[in-house]
Amino acid sequence: MGRVVTLQEALRRRFVARKRAEKVVFTNGVFDILHRGHIEYLTAARELGNLLFIGLNSDESTRRIKGAARPIVKEEDRAYCLAALEPVDYVVLFDTDTPLELIQALKPDILVKGGDWKVEDIVGSQDVRASGGDVTTIPYREGCSTTSLLERISASLAK
Repeated sequence: MGRVVTLQEALRRRFVARKRAEKVVFTNGVFDILHRGHIEYLTAARELGNLLFIGLNSDESTRRIKGAARPIVKEEDRAYCLAALEPVDYVVLFDTDTPLELIQALKPDILVKGGDWKVEDIVGSQDVRASGGDVTTIPYREGCSTTSLLERISASLAK
């Protein structure tokens, strides 16, 4: 089971991982309604290295990027649920709209996003590559997105 940690603790864990030559994988997101797509995605991400760090958008940053109706689940609960997943080692909350500062601080060996992203558009990709890391995507699983799930729920309620 993983842990929810502060940025300072994440950096300490990153330092230890570097000394042990462990590969650190980083991804980020809102994760406000966990579903099968998330689990498959996080499992695949973890298989790319030794430790999986997740940058989790705070409630405030989620509202700025997703709208006032989101997140559905509060940050403390989202962080707790993510940390409880087997593939996850560390969850770090961030308040900015993007995880760029977190990525620059952690310097992951591998930066991962879903297949709906173009590698060149992934926030932090230039920084990760400049420090010798890799940037990759995991194939998108059609029908497994929180946004599409919420749209289906809204459509069914409107009937």
